[in-house]
Amino acid sequence: MRLPRAITAAIFGLALSTPLAIAWAAQHGEETIVYGPTYAQDRAEIEDLMARYLFAIDYFDWDAYVATFAPDGELEFASGKYVGHDAIREAVTRFAQGIGRFYHTADGKPAILRHIVLQSSIRVEGERAWGRTIWLEMANHGPNDEPKIGTYGLYEDEFRKVEGHWLIARRNVLNEFIRNRGSGPENPVGEMDGLAAAFLANR
Repeated sequence: MRLPRAITAAIFGLALSTPLAIAWAAQHGEETIVYGPTYAQDRAEIEDLMARYLFAIDYFDWDAYVATFAPDGELEFASGKYVGHDAIREAVTRFAQGIGRFYHTADGKPAILRHIVLQSSIRVEGERAWGRTIWLEMANHGPNDEPKIGTYGLYEDEFRKVEGHWLIARRNVLNEFIRNRGSGPENPVGEMDGLAAAFLANR
C-alpha cells in the first residue's frame, strides 16, 4: 500500500527526532537542539519584544524603548556601552537628536528612519534566551527623498525572563559599515549556540 505524501513526510520528520538521528548528529559534530514545549510561545513573545523595540525607537517613544530592557539591561553600539534604564535612555535620545547630521531629506530636514529585522535565530533555555538577528535601516534620504537603505548589521542579544515576561538583558548592535563593529567571520548562530551550551554546562 502506498502512503499519502503527508503521512510519509510526518513519519520521516518523526524519524529525525529518534535516538538514531540524534546519535548521527553527535557523531558528525553537530549539536542537537531540543525545542521545549513552550518554545513557540517564548519565541513569539521575544519576537514581539524586538518589534516593540523598533517601533519605539522609530517613533521616539523612549518610555516604551527602555521598557524592553531588564532594569539592569545593557545596550552596546558604536558610541559605547550603557547599563540600566537611565543610561540607555540618555544614549538613545542623544543618538536620535543627532541623526539629522547623517540622514536628511533634499531640503535638509531630518529624514524619517525605519528599522527592519530580517532572519532571526532564537535559542531558549528555561528563563534565558539568546538571539542573532539581521537588521537594516531605511530612510527617505535618497534622490528626491526616495527611500534608501542606510546601513545594516546584526543584533547580538541575550534575553531574560523577569517576573514572567521576556526582556532584553543585553543587546550588542553590530554595524557592517563601521570599522571593528561588523559581524563574523564565524557564523553568528554557532557562537550563540556556544553561549547557550556554556550556560547549560554551568547551570
